[in-house]
Amino acid sequence: MSTNKSKPRVLLSAYQCVPRMEAVSQIGWQWYCRLSRRVPTTLVTHIRNRTDILKAGAPFADSEIIFIDTEWFAKRYYNLICKLFPNSEHARDLLFSPDFYLFDWLTIRQLKARQRTGEDWDIIHSVTPVSPMALTRLHVLKKPVILGPWNGGLKNPTTFPEIMREDSGWLYSIRRLGSLINLVFGTTKHAATILTATKATLEIVPERHHSHCRYLIENGVDLDIFTPAPWPAPPSSNNPLHILFVARFQPFKGLPMLLEAIARLQQPIKLTVIGDGVLRDKWHDIAKKLNINQLINWMGPKLSTEIVKQLHTSHVLCLPSVRESGGAVLLEAMACARPVLTIKYGGPAEVVDDEVGYVIPPDGGAPAIIDSLVDSLQDIILHPEIWQKRGEVGRQRAVEMYGWEAKIEQVLDLYQEILDKERLLSK
Repeated sequence: MSTNKSKPRVLLSAYQCVPRMEAVSQIGWQWYCRLSRRVPTTLVTHIRNRTDILKAGAPFADSEIIFIDTEWFAKRYYNLICKLFPNSEHARDLLFSPDFYLFDWLTIRQLKARQRTGEDWDIIHSVTPVSPMALTRLHVLKKPVILGPWNGGLKNPTTFPEIMREDSGWLYSIRRLGSLINLVFGTTKHAATILTATKATLEIVPERHHSHCRYLIENGVDLDIFTPAPWPAPPSSNNPLHILFVARFQPFKGLPMLLEAIARLQQPIKLTVIGDGVLRDKWHDIAKKLNINQLINWMGPKLSTEIVKQLHTSHVLCLPSVRESGGAVLLEAMACARPVLTIKYGGPAEVVDDEVGYVIPPDGGAPAIIDSLVDSLQDIILHPEIWQKRGEVGRQRAVEMYGWEAKIEQVLDLYQEILDKERLLSK
């Protein structure tokens, strides 16, 4: 084991790891590109990420990248589940878990072979997938393993049956198999530390393993990209209230509720929508039926640089998602000093409060949410100074708690703490 306390050799498992992509792939990439510049890092990732990773200039510093190939299985399997569940990305992700288990098995086989030749690492960190269904067996390499941050275990809300039915919510019960797989694999039992992003995630970790759980949100924000800007001129009769929605077009993201709310407002409104998906035509039709399509700028998917531009010209970021495990875009809006409007369920409930925006209680279902959206948007028009202040507080909180560098520092300290304990036990 390395005796250099500042430079532990890290084996980083990131099944999803692609630069310039949203969601979990970006999480894997941030962990790799930032850790690799601080400590000797060996990244293990899927071969489907190879082209984008190499285009970004990786490997960095003295890091190494190992690509694991399961495409002979993954392509056919993914095409099948896409046909079965065309509207639900969550369902597809859940059913795609067997490919991760195959990836993990092939990874372990290759890493064991490397260990036999004398190669080794001080600590193992499995960062993606962020789902507790991603039950790795990396502990068989006989090194301390950190899991996560995991984000999962969120129950389906009962007040939005139509939305959850459209999102194939009935399939989510398959997650219960995770407990059995965990029992067989011994994933949480053998973990040195389990990083949990939400209360819901902690609850699905067996209680006997809670002693080695720590809270750490899985999402972070790049503070060099998501920079603050002065709040736009307050909305008025001559200056529309500019609302920004950023999300993949999935049923639970709740855009139709925001469209309904906008249709009821009498003040000038501008809605910018960034994102795309299989629901594009359906949501466009809803806007046309509500006679508000002229108020909407449908931009499609955009890179972070364009999202920042739109945040800088917006008064508020609205994400009326009824079942959001994380909500990275909320952190990005906060980093740009923009207030956020969302629903008090899942990840957003643990990130957003009245100091940085407003979280709408989910009780009452869609009708109550639409009423609250109308009230909140009107409140921005009536009390712009309050919402401007919320954006400023959001920026402060993003810097202090959610910047990627702060997260890396926290985890590097954790690595050292674990390795120090290992040394004490070995004496």
